[in-house]
Amino acid sequence: MENRLDLTVIIPSYNTRRLLRDCIASIYEHTRGVRFEVICIDDHSSDGSADMVATSFPAVILVRNEVNRGYVRNTNLGMRMSRARYACHLNSDTLLISNAFQALVRYMDENPEVAACGPKLLNPDRSVQHCIRHFPGPGTLLLQALNWHKLFPRSRLTKGYYATGFDYSKAQPVDSIGTSAYVVRRSTWEHAGMLDERFRLFVSDLAYNFMLKQKGYLVHYTPWAEIVHFGSQSVNQDPQGSLGELHDALIAFNEAYDYFGKSRASKLLVRLAVKARDCFKRAEHRLSSDKRVIKGPGAPPKARTSASL
Repeated sequence: MENRLDLTVIIPSYNTRRLLRDCIASIYEHTRGVRFEVICIDDHSSDGSADMVATSFPAVILVRNEVNRGYVRNTNLGMRMSRARYACHLNSDTLLISNAFQALVRYMDENPEVAACGPKLLNPDRSVQHCIRHFPGPGTLLLQALNWHKLFPRSRLTKGYYATGFDYSKAQPVDSIGTSAYVVRRSTWEHAGMLDERFRLFVSDLAYNFMLKQKGYLVHYTPWAEIVHFGSQSVNQDPQGSLGELHDALIAFNEAYDYFGKSRASKLLVRLAVKARDCFKRAEHRLSSDKRVIKGPGAPPKARTSASL
């Protein structure tokens, strides 16, 4: 179809009305030079998000879920609805400060071998947000669970998993990049597949990037587009529930992709280890003054005051 749009921006949203309003407004303020559409899938929010979108942004294609379906299913729905050559998975807690979408579309057009790409993410203070990850081994995950990255932030293991030495000034292939702002080529989702719906939110980015790598597809990072990411605004609404969902997703990822081995014994061992990690992280959360769910290297810094949603 020659008359396709250039880009579909897919924004799943759950109870982030103020951030969602700012996000959509920034898209229309800064985006020039590309033909685009915005699809917002409201996941049965209770804060009036859907009504705000309908009233303030009539050009947005709005889907109102009658039940909570989760990030992955909503994003896949957006891709199925897309009329464009590319789709951008965009979190509602992001903010455009320049014409990032034109830069991302141009990068994908100039690099046809690239299946998906992500931009430079910035913290609210405009420092670089470390969004690149390498695929971890079992020892890495064990030590990460024990907060090794806090005790030894400059260790080889910390740098290996969190890619803390990554050069964010250079466009390059990566193992895994977060899907807070993530552009996918239509041929990628039509031939390699969409996000894995065995996950609701957590680990879905890791699983998708891992699947693409297994199938020989390239994922790139590009510094030519910059987007502010506030981070974890939905998952922090229910930290204990989110921690449980995160660890269930880690178990599901290992068992679905045979990540640490195919044997029943290895999968049982991983299951027990992840359950122990879950208990440790829940206890840590109760005792800590930092109530964020995601707070390793690369996470947005702790806000001085809680974000208004």
